[in-house]
Amino acid sequence: MTMNRSRRLFLGGSAAATALGASGIVTTLGAQAATAQALKNQPPLRYGPKPGVAKLNANENPFGPSPAALKAISDAAAQGGAYYAYPAAMRLIDMIAERHGIEKTNISLSAGSSPILSYTALAASQKGNILGPDLFWDTTSKAPEKQGGREIIRVANTAALDIDLDAIYNAIDGSIGMVHICNPNNPTGKILDPKALREFCIKASKKTLVLVDEAYNELTDDPSAHTMIPLVKAGHNIVVARTFSKIYGLAGMRVGYLIASEQNTEWVNQYGMGNYTLNQAGLAAAIASYNDDAFLTFSKDKILQGRAMVMDAVKANGLTAASSSTNFVFVNLGSGNAEHFRRAMAEKDILIRGIYRSYNNWSRVSMGTISDVQRYIDAIPEALEKMEKAQNV
Repeated sequence: MTMNRSRRLFLGGSAAATALGASGIVTTLGAQAATAQALKNQPPLRYGPKPGVAKLNANENPFGPSPAALKAISDAAAQGGAYYAYPAAMRLIDMIAERHGIEKTNISLSAGSSPILSYTALAASQKGNILGPDLFWDTTSKAPEKQGGREIIRVANTAALDIDLDAIYNAIDGSIGMVHICNPNNPTGKILDPKALREFCIKASKKTLVLVDEAYNELTDDPSAHTMIPLVKAGHNIVVARTFSKIYGLAGMRVGYLIASEQNTEWVNQYGMGNYTLNQAGLAAAIASYNDDAFLTFSKDKILQGRAMVMDAVKANGLTAASSSTNFVFVNLGSGNAEHFRRAMAEKDILIRGIYRSYNNWSRVSMGTISDVQRYIDAIPEALEKMEKAQNV
């Protein structure tokens, strides 16, 4: 008996569908379609905080990228997004070398300063322990520990939360592979006397490698006086790390760099990918921002304005804070608990940091837009009241 063509196609299609269903292909295709639909229904991706959220917890600079950087980002993405960023990396290295009067072989770029700091810690941990103050930005120096290696050896900060350089120097022995100093320090915001730090770095570097993280250098009252880069030029065993994340407002673009001797630069680069971690847009933004003095002045003025507002509000609410040379303030809550204070602020969509290590009563707030800083200031009395109630439950 002869079947008509449409019936043959229907039966054949049914058999094929049965076979596909049995093989799981239809199920897989259905799941993929459902996933695609779910993604389509997602709200538009935001690249910053949600509307109404005051993001004051990450030491970012909301005043960047500068107008020149934004144009450079657009041009780089359109013209060079398909290509590796080697030429742009070389341009930025040339600019850094020219400014500091160093050789290009003294510079290594990375996606923000975090990778280069981590690579340095990994390299140094092959020689010994990493030594640092009790309270500093230790995330990158924990890289060896996260890989099952050595833990950081810590030296107590002074009662005023300063880094105790004498105590750190006295703790350097044959077991120490590197000393890590963050200046200005995070989370305290405090800065070391430049003469004292230079003397420490010179004598300490005779014993071991000294790493100075200068992420906030450009925010200090005199950046050239506080940098240890001249000691690298003078041949001392010192590494300096810098970033475009702070004063330049490029945290999301991820550009940072290390300055060290050629030997140390080559040694550290063995533990990372160097320029291969960078992208065209980030490099273009860094190049456009590097000598943009008008934007840097504007950015710094806004940060200092916000910082002064916070310091005044701290005093008005009967609190104290560590002196700050950065874009954040470390607030002493007295007998209060920083985690309870953080939660009280979060209830009003104001994001700040909670407890650091055992410093339960110290709370860090970053400088955001002036309006967001004002929201933090206005919320302090109520947050303190909620903090006290939470502690008395």
